[in-house]
Amino acid sequence: MKTIWIVDDEKDIRNLIKRYLDNEGYETRTFASAESIHSALINATPDMLILDIMLPGDDGLSLCRKIREQHNMPIIFISARGDEFDRILGMELGADDYLAKPFSPREMVVRVNAIFRRLGKPLDTDNSNYISLGNITVDLRKRRITLNNDEVILSNREFELFLLLAKNPNCPLSRNQLIESIWGYDFAGDERVVDDTIKRIRKKLGRKGSPPELETVWGYGYKLNV
Repeated sequence: MKTIWIVDDEKDIRNLIKRYLDNEGYETRTFASAESIHSALINATPDMLILDIMLPGDDGLSLCRKIREQHNMPIIFISARGDEFDRILGMELGADDYLAKPFSPREMVVRVNAIFRRLGKPLDTDNSNYISLGNITVDLRKRRITLNNDEVILSNREFELFLLLAKNPNCPLSRNQLIESIWGYDFAGDERVVDDTIKRIRKKLGRKGSPPELETVWGYGYKLNV
């Protein structure tokens, strides 16, 4: 059974989300603050996090940034503020989806199910569980990347984007191709989400040594040079 943690300082919102997800068959746990979930993460890790941006103390964006340093579970942001800045910043920090309040609980369930379906799809591994590109290795079963034998923590979207480029080495892929493959055909955001995701991947890989080059193909997209 998949476990989902819900972090929101509004009790009614927490209970509403919990009720719908419980009815869908998920195991849920609720939190009212960033501090309480920090303590819980010491002993357990959920399969997904639903996170309000406006929290007392550390806000949801700060919490997401700290979590992404150690964990790569899917994160859905919810917020009473529907500003484009919040949506873009949330995606830059590694969120997998964003819902503005008020939202339909049924839509929340649909998005949760869609993320789990996408993550559960079998990968085309060409009879191999690994992709090796010089000093970097991609473990397809564990969804894990190591560079110079040191693990690189990527969010799910970052991993999927890097994996798609790794499966097509030296082959330029357009931004539209990347969006349709990773975010889906119905993605309503801006193409800049690809640029922002690539920027984060480069930064994380760069901390571990000299990774293969993620080259910008100007006016088109990106390719992974091997």
